[in-house]
Amino acid sequence: MTHYSAFSLFREALRGNTGWTRAWRDATPKPAYDVVIVGGGGHGLATAYYLAKNHGLTNVAVIEKGWIGGGNTGRNTTIIRSNYMIDGNTAFYEHSMKLWEGMSRDLNFNVMYSPRGQLNLGHSPAQMDALARRGNIMRMNGIDAELLSREEVRQRVPILDYSDHARFPIHGGLWQQRAGTARHDAVAWGYARGADAQGVDIVQNCEVTGYLREHDRIVGVETTRGPIRAKKVGLAVAGHTGQLAAKAGLRLPIETHVLQAFVTEAIKPVIDCVVAFGAVHFYVSQSDKGGLVMGGDLDGHNSYGQRGDLPIVEETMAAAKALVPLVSRLRLLRHWAGVMDMTMDGSPIICRAPVDGLYINGGWCYGGFKATPASGWCFAHTIAHDAPHPLNARFTLDRFRRGHQLDEKGMGPTPWAH
Repeated sequence: MTHYSAFSLFREALRGNTGWTRAWRDATPKPAYDVVIVGGGGHGLATAYYLAKNHGLTNVAVIEKGWIGGGNTGRNTTIIRSNYMIDGNTAFYEHSMKLWEGMSRDLNFNVMYSPRGQLNLGHSPAQMDALARRGNIMRMNGIDAELLSREEVRQRVPILDYSDHARFPIHGGLWQQRAGTARHDAVAWGYARGADAQGVDIVQNCEVTGYLREHDRIVGVETTRGPIRAKKVGLAVAGHTGQLAAKAGLRLPIETHVLQAFVTEAIKPVIDCVVAFGAVHFYVSQSDKGGLVMGGDLDGHNSYGQRGDLPIVEETMAAAKALVPLVSRLRLLRHWAGVMDMTMDGSPIICRAPVDGLYINGGWCYGGFKATPASGWCFAHTIAHDAPHPLNARFTLDRFRRGHQLDEKGMGPTPWAH
């Protein structure tokens, strides 16, 4: 692994950054692999990394239709948390949190994990009861949680609207100290470099157009760079899960929606944690550059476009102003959008597909970025052993047929709630 001194960093800055070595190989696809992972975002790269590290499977390719980290991994608000309460989700997201805490050391790459804490606000006595219930479940599962009073919230985040005429009066909140943020593109780069170092091929600009079949089994993929055979094919393509599953003859219980994010011009530090607005679906943190990074609700229509609509801009900015009045004096610098595959119960799918040779990782709703390490960990186990890890044993596709849904209320809306 190449290490750079302060002098070498200064030298490269002076000569136009022309002497850096590649962090990973830009591989040409081989005719065949043991495993092909479709999708070069955080989940796909993490899966490849853990296939190599945990299971010794290195004859693996990650194929990406664009560039590494160019999809949802680079189009989110970077929030990490494990404040889930449904059996099946609770242990999974807490395992993800523990992997986040050691990720920079494990990958030997700084992913800028910042445990600055997350505050979920309560705006009524009923909401405070719901937050207390969630916090108690978290604590019984060994997850840090603290119920805060109105005054404790005010001491921690004084910039919110605590006035007598506030549209949504603040009664208190639920605090998770270990929650926070990480640098999204650094996560993709770190996993890419780690997987490459163990022999995994990372193939960019290679779009899957179909599958290779023998009888009733999938034995590879057809791509824009030719056919690639594989003993096993794993899908980790976020909002395009339904499209690629359809090419295999599957109709999944998901919808794809656009989720927008926003950032303001840079200002001096005013908020040192993540705040989630309990009355309106809105959340905010402040980036290292000083901009307020904000997110809100889904665009109310199905779309694969990585751009948003103006009604959500208006709705989100109204929520921002109601919660943080100083936002009204700031300029919105830019906004962007990712495409999310939404299951009807708000929980993901990590399992073998009904078609032999195919494995599915999708349906992440609002949980995608924060789940990255545990998703890769569990998907790698499922692919390597043809059986789920205990942490993803309930994330089956057939739970929707059986009526055993994991309905995680309060963690973000599902499309069926609109």
